[in-house]
Amino acid sequence: MQQSDYDIDVENLSELRTARRAHTVLDIREPDEVAICVLPDSVVVPMQQVPDALESLPRDAPLVVLCHHGMRSAMVTNYLRGNGFDNAWNLRGGIDAWARMIDPQMPRY
Repeated sequence: MQQSDYDIDVENLSELRTARRAHTVLDIREPDEVAICVLPDSVVVPMQQVPDALESLPRDAPLVVLCHHGMRSAMVTNYLRGNGFDNAWNLRGGIDAWARMIDPQMPRY
């Protein structure tokens, strides 16, 4: 998989969450994907709706964008960074990597 310049891996996201450090997870998957599995406390905005949601997204702490495998979220991360979100990070490997490496009980698809 191609890496983005703005990747965060699942281990680093897990550390953020465990330490309860300020961050937001932006899940850009479609509703049918989110129905299968989701990280608790995620903000769910399907990819095509992200441009309309810019005003509501936080800029004061890491904004970790995730999709299924990390490709769509890499595109959205680059879009967000191009629109002034210096806090946007792509979750490398997406929720699939999270399920494989952090939460093996999470359903996969």
